[in-house]
Amino acid sequence: MTAPIQAVISDFGGVLTTPLIDAFARVQEHDGVTLEHFGMAMFTASQGRDENPLFALERGEMSEDEFLGIVGAALTEVVGRPIDATGFGERYFAHLRTNDRMLDHLRDLRDTRGVRLAMLTNNVREWEGRWRAMIPDIDELFELIVDSAFVGMRKPDPRIYELTLERLGLPAEACAFVDDIEENVTAAAALGLHAVHFTDTDDAIAALAALAPPPPR
Repeated sequence: MTAPIQAVISDFGGVLTTPLIDAFARVQEHDGVTLEHFGMAMFTASQGRDENPLFALERGEMSEDEFLGIVGAALTEVVGRPIDATGFGERYFAHLRTNDRMLDHLRDLRDTRGVRLAMLTNNVREWEGRWRAMIPDIDELFELIVDSAFVGMRKPDPRIYELTLERLGLPAEACAFVDDIEENVTAAAALGLHAVHFTDTDDAIAALAALAPPPPR
């Protein structure tokens, strides 16, 4: 029988928030740009580079302004009219909400079952104040936060999972990992973490409850 987990390592966007694609779609609607246009623009922006510029942004190797300049120029080329991506972050977060049921479940796991909590997020350095403000007790709730933009690595790079485990002082098998991106979940599972692919709040809550120590009697 598998021993109960000692910690949950959770993603931020798309797990502890409403779906990212919904907020993103609202922003693109405001700008008069479709998701298809944005996908084509990101493909255009990646040409002549070693990788998608988003990856460098999330590793803290590129500023938000530099990234949005690249995206705006690519969108202008794709759409055929001037597109200014300035202010994307403000508009994006205006449409993002916390997943309160998931947050409440994590609080319950911590308070009633003694499960330790950590966060592992691919994020943007300039957005730190915005997403932290969404969860007022974030530093009380999570004993550890690993942000890709500040450690120079991003999921699904195995090193960022290993860094998180090292800072927790726990082996992979003692931790559950929750993420809405399948590629990130697959990488976590390959390292031995109990990987939960978040597609629905109810299913994720049930999966974590089953992995955690039994509730008090």
